[in-house]
Amino acid sequence: MLRTNFHRHAVVLLLAPLLMAGCASTRDTLVQRGYPPGYAQGFDDGCHSGRKAGGSMFDQFEKDGWRFDRDRDYATGWSDGFRQCESQQENAMRQSRMVIEQQRLRELRQQNRLDQYHELEREALDGVDTSGLKSLK
Repeated sequence: MLRTNFHRHAVVLLLAPLLMAGCASTRDTLVQRGYPPGYAQGFDDGCHSGRKAGGSMFDQFEKDGWRFDRDRDYATGWSDGFRQCESQQENAMRQSRMVIEQQRLRELRQQNRLDQYHELEREALDGVDTSGLKSLK
């Protein structure tokens, strides 16, 4: 039971960064806020690449090398997006690992309490004739 609970929490926590990413396009949001389209596209591509570099299993490296070399807005957006999203992804992964480790430690403490309880039971019954209790089964 404890192990099943642990795995359920682990799966939810590992999927949390994906769920937090949302559905709105970063590019569209930046354009709506007045950023140049080249910057917005670069930021979006850089963000996917940064999340991949930060440990995301759901993103791919995206970079238009030709455009990066020739379009200053795209290159700046790509670099900004990469750094920001890599940092966010690494932080989300770190938080997930911490929560999973805390859950594992709670489960270990609970198991240790049970082990100690059973040890106390054995010590209490040490030297006691329990043969008469077999009929209770």
